Amino acid sequence: MSAAARAFALRDAGLPGSYVLPIAAETSQARALAGYLARMSRTIDEVIVVDGSPPQVFADHARAWGDFVRHIPPAARTPNGKVGGVMTGVDEAAHERVIIADDDVRYRRAELKQMLDLLDDHAVVRPQNYFRPLPWHAQWDTARSLLSRVAGGDWPGTLGVRRSVLRSAGGYSGDVLFENLELVRTVRAAEGQEAVPLGLFITRRPPDARHFLSQRVRQAYDEWARARRFAAQLAIAPALVICGIPLAFALAAAAIVAAEIGRRRSGGRKYFAPGASLWAPLWVAERAVTAWIALGQRLLRGGVRYRNGRLWSAATSERALRKKVAAIMAAGSAAKAAGI
Repeated sequence: MSAAARAFALRDAGLPGSYVLPIAAETSQARALAGYLARMSRTIDEVIVVDGSPPQVFADHARAWGDFVRHIPPAARTPNGKVGGVMTGVDEAAHERVIIADDDVRYRRAELKQMLDLLDDHAVVRPQNYFRPLPWHAQWDTARSLLSRVAGGDWPGTLGVRRSVLRSAGGYSGDVLFENLELVRTVRAAEGQEAVPLGLFITRRPPDARHFLSQRVRQAYDEWARARRFAAQLAIAPALVICGIPLAFALAAAAIVAAEIGRRRSGGRKYFAPGASLWAPLWVAERAVTAWIALGQRLLRGGVRYRNGRLWSAATSERALRKKVAAIMAAGSAAKAAGI
């Protein structure tokens, strides 16, 4: 990163960190994001928008945001386009502590500060998203979040990462679907410690209903990366066929209880409505169907559709990543010792 670019990034002293927003939009998001990005530019030292949009949309974004953020194209294109954008932003960041966020995430200053503080002692931070506003499909997806809160934490549209750790691992793969899991696994393979603060809540704008529906199979396909969960989800439909209505009622009740436990954990009742847990059986029913569709996509079509292609792998196994990252870090250490 050039001295001029770093001077631009640090021109207004805000919270000492970098905020990276990877985006690739078919239509201009200039007006939708201008206010938020302007506020972020006054709140945190550096805001980098890595924009993989078509040329006309890129130019419109540059005109709208270029005066208060660093607006750059991705340095490399990856099958999972978000990864190329994230790694470009991380490589260009002026700070060690980097917050990565999708374009539907909305931070406030206090939440940014908590993320940055956690990055003092952890290499990757995975907070909790919650939807505002809350249309029907966002309530449906909230049930997934609540169940995740009792099973290792949710997977939000934002992460915090220490730049040096991710770069020392050689970055993370852009050939997988579940890119957030891939990033976290890569950092852990580089011996970085993960934080999952269930009480750190970040607002997220819900997609429209059409986009939500288009993501159902894709999210189910993510579970190929977590074989036990995927097997359990595949087992739901056959079990219901065999056992019938009594099991259906039992599963529904268990889902509601588990979701309610997730809603109450770490102050969640302030952010999740009392009726949110009642959507959990619908989400379980959805996953009972979409898991089988995801299985068919893998076996019959060579992967799930992503933009203009297909992705076969959901994420790299932790065992494989440990070997890969160890080799990369060993090579880096050897090169450094040799003065290369």
